Formats: sequence, C-alpha cells, structure tokens
Amino acid sequence: MKKTVIAWLWVLLLGVTGQSAESKGQRTIVAAFYPVRIALMNIVVGVDGVRLVSLADSATGCLHDYQLTTRDMAILSKAEILVANGAGLESFLEGIVKSRPGLTIIDASAGIDLLVSEGSTNAHVWVSPSRHIQQVRTMAEGLSVWDPSHAGSYSRNASNYISRLETLRAAMDSKLQALRRHEIITFHEAFPYFAEEFHLKIAGVIEREPGASPSAAEMASLIQKIRTSGVKTLFVEPQYPAKVATSIARETGAEIYTLDPVVSGPNSPDAYINIMEHNLAELERALH
Repeated sequence: MKKTVIAWLWVLLLGVTGQSAESKGQRTIVAAFYPVRIALMNIVVGVDGVRLVSLADSATGCLHDYQLTTRDMAILSKAEILVANGAGLESFLEGIVKSRPGLTIIDASAGIDLLVSEGSTNAHVWVSPSRHIQQVRTMAEGLSVWDPSHAGSYSRNASNYISRLETLRAAMDSKLQALRRHEIITFHEAFPYFAEEFHLKIAGVIEREPGASPSAAEMASLIQKIRTSGVKTLFVEPQYPAKVATSIARETGAEIYTLDPVVSGPNSPDAYINIMEHNLAELERALH
C-alpha cells in the first residue's frame, strides 16, 4: 500500500512540475546528503546556469532511517543529475531512481576501497579526508561528462578545493601522530575510515547505530573494557543525545569529548574543513 501511494505521488509530482529547470535557463544538480552538498558548493562555484539543491536538509544528520518527503520527490522530478555519497548510504532512493531512468547519477564513492565489518559495508567514506578527496575528484569528473561546456570550471574548482583538503589532511596527520595516546571510544560506527587514515585505534563503540541504545550486557562489557584498558576518552556526536555516554563516564571516570562526523551543519563551502579542524582540536585536547 505504501509503495502504491508513493508511486502515485511521484506521478502527480511529475505532472505538476514537469517543466524542467533547463527550460528556465538553469540546470539542477541534486545533492543527496550534507557532505556531498558542501563538496559540490566548492565544485560548482561561479558556474553559470547551475542550480544546486539538496534532498536531506542540513540538519538531518546521518541517513540510517531517512524517508523521502514530497519535497524531495518534487526536487527529483526536476533534476537532471543526482550526486550521492554511495556505499549503500542512500538506500531510500532505490525506488525513486527506478522511476527516473533518464536521471544521471554520480556515485561519489565509486572506486574507493570500502571497509566491511560483520558483513556490513561502512558508508562513512567522507569522514576520511583522503577518501573525501577521491570523492571530490569523482564528482568533478562526473559533472564534466554531464556538462562538458563547463568541464574546465568544474576541474579548476575541484583542484582548488582539493588543495585546501590536502593542506587540512597534512596538518591533521602531523598533529595527530604527535599525540601521546591514540585509543578512543566513539559514539557510533562513523569513524573507522578516519581512524584508519590517522592511525587511531577505536577501542569501543557506544551505540552501533544512533538511537539504538546498548543492551545491559553491552554496557557492562564496555564499562569493563574501559576499566581494564585505561582508555578514558569517550567521544559523542553533536547530532545525538549523550545520555548513554554520560552514564558510562559516571561509572568509569572517563571524560567526554565531541567528534563531529560532518553529517549536518551550516551551508557554507568551508563547513567540512571547519568541522574537521574542530575535530582535530578536540582530539588534541583529549589525547595530549
């Protein structure tokens, strides 16, 4: 029943909004997710005739349980190209994409070696600056194929942004390698790529999925691990309540810090870099 309703809504929206953005002198690029939008803001800056819009808004957070809205479907009805993080993150798009066979899709994670744990692919590719640089290249190349008349602009903009990301990555690597400690406990499974890149060890995870509180046995196991390992740094995420982490800290004497997985924030071209610099400052404070 639900799929039927969605299908009829989609047909209705196509009828109402059938006039394409191109006919109004603009071409619409849709970003599926916040970090993709921030990258695209840098890639398409100054390119005439291109309109950038997002599905999930900048306050949505991670897309584990995201459901498309009628607004999202209206956006997709006008779109010529959709840029997704990929790696299985945007599973909510599968049915709609099948309804738009002419929609060009860029999978920003294509060609990246993905991490798999307990049979599940980790989709948080962008949290690693090195892998995010690969994503930016893939986005720019895909846009250049789709819109060859502006290929030079996409390439130059991407190169400029990548240069800034490489500077960020080098500074983070230098400062994190100099830290005395390298073991952390994270809020959920958002940081394996980040940890691999900067040689951090994730000693434990508070919630496997945001909102899925650990069982009593999992809590007891994590508390015991903290007590025996000496890891006293718990990292929460600004998008989610810290109630469970606070309980663990109270039991163990651990300290709570914040790591942001860059899934929400301001719609600013500098947002990814600013958030990562804040993450670096938090890690330096916690692991000095």
